[in-house]
Amino acid sequence: MMREPPDLAQRFVKAAPTGDDRERDVCGHCGFIDYKNPKIVAGAVASHGGRILLCRRAIEPRRGFWTLPAGYLELGESVEDGARREAWEEARARIVIDAMLGVYSVPRISQVQIIFRANLETPEFAPGPESLDVDLFPWDKLPWPDIAFPTVGWALRHWKDVEGRKSFAAFSNPAEGV
Repeated sequence: MMREPPDLAQRFVKAAPTGDDRERDVCGHCGFIDYKNPKIVAGAVASHGGRILLCRRAIEPRRGFWTLPAGYLELGESVEDGARREAWEEARARIVIDAMLGVYSVPRISQVQIIFRANLETPEFAPGPESLDVDLFPWDKLPWPDIAFPTVGWALRHWKDVEGRKSFAAFSNPAEGV
């Protein structure tokens, strides 16, 4: 009589692999370590004529609030390609990446956000399926009270800090953190 293999979920146990300093999910059958790692978000502060492209979210979390075109990186995708794809998916915009603007850590939700400075290829854009609205905002008209996430505010302020500069060091979390 042939035995059924145990349910896959039952094969994994919490254990600290040799040389590791924390418990992980380890397969009790073969020793495979199922590492849980942060999600990578790619996006851009994209501008045209000094105005910044923002998307009003059509999805949770923060539906109805304004954000940058950004989202999770896909397997096998570079962060630059991910930022370009997200600009197209959320704003039907084609962007040209200029420089890395910032790398922001959000440990409470296990994210690393990589945000680029970019320009729109053309001023043409439209809401994608995850956006209720898309618009270009001059700096003095940004909808600050309706910005979706702290990292969006950081990236916008960092964009302003280096506006017109050709080279600069990428930013990270401000002192107040997340």
